[in-house]
Amino acid sequence: MDRFLYTAMTGAKQSQLQLATVSHNLANASTTGFRAELAAFRAVPVVGGAGLPTQAFVVEQSIGSDMRSGPLQHTGNDLDVAVDGSGWLTVQTASGEAYSRNGELAIDATGLLKTRSGQIVQGESGPLTVPENNRVSVAEDGTVTGIAMDNPTQRVEIGKIKLVNPAASQLEKGSDGLFRLRNGQPAQADQNVKLVSGSLEGSNVNTVDELVSMIATQRHYDLQIKLMQTADQNSRSAEQILTLNG
Repeated sequence: MDRFLYTAMTGAKQSQLQLATVSHNLANASTTGFRAELAAFRAVPVVGGAGLPTQAFVVEQSIGSDMRSGPLQHTGNDLDVAVDGSGWLTVQTASGEAYSRNGELAIDATGLLKTRSGQIVQGESGPLTVPENNRVSVAEDGTVTGIAMDNPTQRVEIGKIKLVNPAASQLEKGSDGLFRLRNGQPAQADQNVKLVSGSLEGSNVNTVDELVSMIATQRHYDLQIKLMQTADQNSRSAEQILTLNG
């Protein structure tokens, strides 16, 4: 098969993959605390064979996530918290600690503090359990206090949410949308991370930019398909010429 066809084929394939990334971002434009995924193309020279290295294949290069903060949205809900600036909430998963910007919390039937997605919120000394018939107040530093519903003056300190702030280069995003340290170790608590109670952080996806990127990527895909069709036509023409000469 013509090498030209292979080259165009890799371009079309990677355009499809990038379209999937853009579509994923758009689908999460309203997801609390979502970090947009970033992707780009890069050229990989074809190594080996005769002749000069003038050919290159195209591959999609994942370059991480957009770590810019999303907009804060005031909800007035005591169980809603947003990280103010840089930093992360710590949650427990089956594979260990993970980090999230989604501060939409809930209390399950046993009193355990969890995210709306079902992950256990990790405190600095372990999971946080809210006593029965108590509502929750979350302070700026992550301290969780239980307030008796029948006696607002009766308060009990439940614990402190583990807030971390590792360098962005040390984090990688999992298929579940949560972040983890690349070395697999738990991050250290950072006392400088602050929370805003009664608010949630919106997605940082810029829908206009993503729509423009989708159009540009679709056009790139269409161009690669046309190149593949041209390669096929050239191959058929060459076969006809060889047949006539034979």
